[in-house]
Amino acid sequence: MVRTPLTPRERERGERLGALLRAARGERSMVEVAATAGLSAETLRKIETGRAPTPAFFTIAALAGALGLSLDEVAALATPPEAPADAAA
Repeated sequence: MVRTPLTPRERERGERLGALLRAARGERSMVEVAATAGLSAETLRKIETGRAPTPAFFTIAALAGALGLSLDEVAALATPPEAPADAAA
């Protein structure tokens, strides 16, 4: 199965998600947060650095729970604003 390339919007959303998670993690170690979420530190590192820009829903939900974020907050803060319609032309 061939994976389709990510769109610029998907890449931006991954970068925004990573920045949000890094900020929410604060002074806590990556290992601590990953363990609380039931993930490996490597998985969290890939998400935070944008190398895994489209993590599974349950991964995001676990991280949100470990960081005390609601899924609504994560969705709102990680989703890039819509580009103006005339910008596409």
